[in-house]
Amino acid sequence: MQTSVPEQTGSIQEALGHARVLLRANPSLALEQAQEILKADPDEPRAHYLQGQALAHMGRHQEAAAALRRATELEPDGPAWRALGDQLTLLDDAAGADAAYAQSIKASVRDPHLMQAAIALVEGKLAIAEQLLRERLRASPTDVAAIRMLAEVGARLGRFEDAEKLLRRCLELAPSFHAARHNYAIVLHRESKSAEALRQLDVLLKADPENPSYQFLRAAALARIGEYEDAIAIYRDVLAKYPGSARGWLSLGHACKTAGLREESVAAYERVIADAPHFGEVYWSLANLKTHPFSDAVVAGMNQQLKRADISDEDRFHLHYALGKAYEDKSDFPKSFTHYAEGARIRRTGLDYKADETTHAARDHAALFTRAFFEAHKGQGSQAADPIFIVGLPRSGSTLIEQILASHSMVEGTMELPDIIAMAKRLGGGKVRGGSYPGVLAELGPDQIKALGDEYIARTRVQRKTGRPFFIDKMPNNSQHVGLIHLMLPNAKIIDARRHPMGACFSAFKQHFARGQAFTYDLTDVGRYYADYAELMARFDEAAPGRVHRVLYEDMIGDTEAEVRRLLDYLGLPFEPACLQFHANTRAVRTASSEQVRQPIYSGAVEQWRNYEQWLQPLKTALGRAAADYPRQ
Repeated sequence: MQTSVPEQTGSIQEALGHARVLLRANPSLALEQAQEILKADPDEPRAHYLQGQALAHMGRHQEAAAALRRATELEPDGPAWRALGDQLTLLDDAAGADAAYAQSIKASVRDPHLMQAAIALVEGKLAIAEQLLRERLRASPTDVAAIRMLAEVGARLGRFEDAEKLLRRCLELAPSFHAARHNYAIVLHRESKSAEALRQLDVLLKADPENPSYQFLRAAALARIGEYEDAIAIYRDVLAKYPGSARGWLSLGHACKTAGLREESVAAYERVIADAPHFGEVYWSLANLKTHPFSDAVVAGMNQQLKRADISDEDRFHLHYALGKAYEDKSDFPKSFTHYAEGARIRRTGLDYKADETTHAARDHAALFTRAFFEAHKGQGSQAADPIFIVGLPRSGSTLIEQILASHSMVEGTMELPDIIAMAKRLGGGKVRGGSYPGVLAELGPDQIKALGDEYIARTRVQRKTGRPFFIDKMPNNSQHVGLIHLMLPNAKIIDARRHPMGACFSAFKQHFARGQAFTYDLTDVGRYYADYAELMARFDEAAPGRVHRVLYEDMIGDTEAEVRRLLDYLGLPFEPACLQFHANTRAVRTASSEQVRQPIYSGAVEQWRNYEQWLQPLKTALGRAAADYPRQ
C-alpha cells in the first residue's frame, strides 16, 4: 500500500498537521506518519503524542500508554497527560490514571496562583489544595479552572454533593468545558443520578462520539437504570474496538450476569483472567455467581497471585473472598474461613464504620417513631400505593421474595434503589446517622411530608419499565428508615425479610459487596447491626402494629406456597401460580443472588453457617438475645 510520508525537506509542523487530519479517518496511516516523523526527530513530543493517539484509536492501549508517557517526559507541560489518563483507565491502572489526570490539570494551569494548588493536588495534599483554591475563588469567583479543581478535591474526599454543585456552576460559566462536563457526569453517576448523567454524556458524545471513556460511562449509567440491552450493546461495540480493557470486559460480564446471559458473562470474566490474571475482582465475580465451580488449576493460580508483592489491596481481598468460596465448595472449611476472614480484614481497614453510631441511630428512631407520633401524623404523606419495600439484612432471602413477587402480573421488580438513603442523608445535613435526622421529621408540616413521598415516586419513575401498578424497592438498609417510609408513604407496603441471625450474619460476612454494607466486614459489627435492626423493628411493630409483614426465610423454604399466599394476602393481590415458578422469570436481577433465584427452591443454605460455627463466637456474643429470641422478635 502506498503511504503518504513527509518529505525530508518538509517541515515537521506540516507533517504533524497532515497526520492529525488522518487520525480519526485512518489511524493506521496517521501512525505511519508519526513514525516517519520520529525517524527524523526521535525526541519530538508532539509526534509521540500523535503516535499514542493513533495507537489508542487502534485499540493498542499498552503501546499507546507507552508513547503518551514518552510525550509527557519530553514535554511535561504538554497536552498528553489527559490522553495518558484515558489509556491507563482502559488498562485498569486507576492510581496511574488519577495521577495522570492530576498532572493534566497542573499542565493546563498557567496562573502562578493556581499552580500551587495544582501541585498540592498532584501530591495528594488535598487540605492545602482546598485552602488555596478557596482563597483563589474569593478573589476570582468565576475562575472555571479553579472551580473544577475544587470539585476534584471534593470528589476525592467523597463530598460528591459539593463536587456536583461546583461542576454545575463551572458549566454555567463555560458550557464548552468538556473536561468539567465529564467530571460532572462521573459525579452524577456516583450519586445514582443516572438520568442526569446520561444527559451530560449526550452532550459529550455529540462532540466526541467515539470517545471510549464516554461510551463506557454511558453503558454503566444505562445499566444503573435497568436498560441492560442497550448497555450490553455499547459494551460489546466498544470492546470490539478496544479489546484491551479488562475493566470493560468485567463490566460486560456484570451486565450479562444481571440480564441472565450466563454463558456470555462467564466468557467475559474468563477473558479478563486470561488478559489480567492479577485482577482479583474477576475471580470474585465468578465466585459470586454462586454456581460456578473453580478448577484446581484456577485455585492454584489465585494462590500464586496472592504471593505477589505488587498487587493492590483491592486485588488481594477479592482473591481472598474468591478462595473462600472455592474452598467452601471443596468442604475445606478451615481454609475457607481463613480466606473469608482475611478478605474481610483487609476490606475493613479501608472503611470508616462505627457500630456505636448505628446503635445510637436505632435508638433515636425508636424514640421518635412512637404510636403517638404516627397518630399525630395520620392521613399525611403521599397517598401513592405503588411501592413495595423489602428490608432486612442482605443475604436474608430478600432477592427470593423479590423474584417471587416480580413473577406476579401486577408487580414489577426493579433493584436496590438508593433513593430513601439519599433523601435521609439530605434531611440529616449530609449524614444518614447523626446530624438532625430523624429529629427533623418532627418539624415538618403536612405539605412537606407529602412532598417527600411525591419526591420518592418521581425519583424512582426512571426504574419502572412496565405498566404494572406496583414496584419493588429491595434496598435492605431501608430497615433503618421504616419510620420515614411510613410517614411519607403511608399506603406503601413494607416486607421484613428475616433469617436466623447466625445464618444471615455469616452469609453477609463472607460476601463482598461492591458498595455499602460496611458493617459486614467484622463479625462483631455485623452481629451488633443485626441486634440493632431486630430491636428497631420490634419497636416499630409496637408503634404501628401490622404495618410490616415479616417473612422468615426458613418458613419460605419449608412451605413456599403457604408463605407466598400469606404474602400476597398482605399485599392485597390474588394468588398466581407463576409466583411458584419464579425461577422461570427471565427478568434482570441485580444482586449477589441473581443466579440462585433462577433455580428452584434450594434448602441447603439454611444451616451452612454451622460448618463454620467454631470460628463464630464473636458473632454469637455480639448478637446476644437476638440469636436466642429468633424467630420470636
